Amino acid sequence: MNRSVLQVALDLVEIDRAIAIAGEAVLGGADWLEAGTPLIKSEGMRAVSALKAAFPDKTIIADMKTADTGAIEVEMAAKSGADIVCVLGASDDSVIAESVRAARKYGVKVMADLISVSNPSIRAGELERLGVDYICAHTGIDQQMTGTDSLDLLMKVIKEVNIPVAAAGGISEKTASGAIAAGASIVIVGGAIIRSSDVSGSTRRIREAMNKPAPYTGPDISREDEIREILCTVSSCNVSDAMHRKGAMADMIPLCPGTKAVGKAVTVQTFAGDWAKPVEAIDIASSGDVIVINNDKGTDIAPWGELATISCINRGVAGVIIDGAVRDVDDIRKMHYPLWSRATVPNAGEPKGFGEIGSEIRCGGQIVASGDWIIADESGVVVIPKTRAYEIARRAMEVYKTELRIREELRQGKTLSQVMNLLRWEKK
Repeated sequence: MNRSVLQVALDLVEIDRAIAIAGEAVLGGADWLEAGTPLIKSEGMRAVSALKAAFPDKTIIADMKTADTGAIEVEMAAKSGADIVCVLGASDDSVIAESVRAARKYGVKVMADLISVSNPSIRAGELERLGVDYICAHTGIDQQMTGTDSLDLLMKVIKEVNIPVAAAGGISEKTASGAIAAGASIVIVGGAIIRSSDVSGSTRRIREAMNKPAPYTGPDISREDEIREILCTVSSCNVSDAMHRKGAMADMIPLCPGTKAVGKAVTVQTFAGDWAKPVEAIDIASSGDVIVINNDKGTDIAPWGELATISCINRGVAGVIIDGAVRDVDDIRKMHYPLWSRATVPNAGEPKGFGEIGSEIRCGGQIVASGDWIIADESGVVVIPKTRAYEIARRAMEVYKTELRIREELRQGKTLSQVMNLLRWEKK
């Protein structure tokens, strides 16, 4: 291939939205348009033929992910207007061979997708010998969420074959340049384009990055910093969506509206307004942490007030969550400090020293362990288990980007019902 190709994966479920977004992507410099697997599952071969009719001069890819009946599926895609048909690289050799034979018969090409292949380097060579035209080094969305690097797969595969290789899986403006530098002939981009509020602009920037290949040196920041950066961008609602409505604390009210807290939890168990352990936790917490207190559901006596809040500000503590009461409300609001509680009372507790710091607690109905991540804003408080923090943060970012795109379509005059095609997807 004489020129690197930017392929846009239209992983949507409605034809009209896919065509509208494809049009914006073409304006930004997209070369190939892919009818993504979700689109094909939702709309069938109509999705492929609609894209070909709308963009007759563009190469159309049908991402069939064929695992069986290779000849039938290639024929369907080819007759619908596809120029390239994607099959699963993990399929049996007989499926690959039959797909290739059908592709030759109908004048189309075959791209083999290496998603979830156990030994991609070896399989890539086998697929080339079976006659496929392109190899797709693809890291799946669920793999990406857990931190698998798509360019690692690309670099393992690229040296094993002589046919063009496509890089796919979380490719963005930051990594597109590295993909080309690593030897990819095709860069496949989905979410970074189709979920953008400025599809043409995002496409253009990725195309420009591809035109200036430079070796990819890995993430610019640590994984922990990336989690914090993402959570500072998204909302507690985005995180709740990413966790399928898990993790949200009940009855947590922001004392200072307009504030937000993001950080790792320092847990505190105390009882009946005993403020010794909550205050001692301030000395243990690191800058950027969030102190999470279970006052054993007591709301008659406050284990927290103005002086403890000043101490938190001095230590750089990002926020405080109290399953209990807080006092000195007027003074804390003047500080505009991120604090959530179940109640406010004037009654002060006493420093008796009961309880402990760092143990697993229950706060707002949720189990919280020290080191779990907390995101709190005006919508509420969500706890993210530390073992899944990176994955959940990245999934929340996908939710956030999807909403950016929906907002843009609403600004263009559609209603939410129209954008989401509610009538079609209602349960019958």
